[in-house]
Amino acid sequence: MIGHKVMAMVAVCGFLMSAGALAEGVQVGQEAPNFTLKSSEGTDVSLSDYKGKVVVLQWTNHTCPYIKRHEGSQRTVQKLVEQFQKMDVAFVAVDSSHYCEDKKDGINTFRKENDLKHPTLLDASGKVGRMYGAKSTPHVFVIDKDSKVVYMGAYDNDRRGDKENARNYVSEAVAAALNGSTPPVEQTRPYGCSVKYAKK
Repeated sequence: MIGHKVMAMVAVCGFLMSAGALAEGVQVGQEAPNFTLKSSEGTDVSLSDYKGKVVVLQWTNHTCPYIKRHEGSQRTVQKLVEQFQKMDVAFVAVDSSHYCEDKKDGINTFRKENDLKHPTLLDASGKVGRMYGAKSTPHVFVIDKDSKVVYMGAYDNDRRGDKENARNYVSEAVAAALNGSTPPVEQTRPYGCSVKYAKK
């Protein structure tokens, strides 16, 4: 009898731990937490600066092969910027790696080489990344004009980068947010390099 009780308690604790793990960071439908960080160019940038716009908030690390693909060779980000350039859409990148402050020159060189116009914000403490639950580079959050998270996850369904017609979840989510509708896909599993957080 005691054994059954112990097993039941373990099962409940396991469920609570799993639920807690799933609840880390923001969730779809919640208000996106505001923050202020310095960009790699030394400018203070707040999420609230983009109030009234749809925001594509992406976690980045310019040394990550997946970022080099999406912001370099495949130009995923640049194509999205071009697609929505005449609409109320803002793009913001956040680098939450613990050494990001020491690689500002590298970040800015990468930005220049790949013609990236959106800011890259430095979050060396990892506070903002953990607040959002960012797990990988890239990990993307689409925020609507009412500051609600409407999509979170990967850019597309092309983890290996070898699909001719990959499905771009972010493009779909931004288009839906601009129309005031629900994205066809609200959450996917992000892929990429792990965010290199500072140890607690």
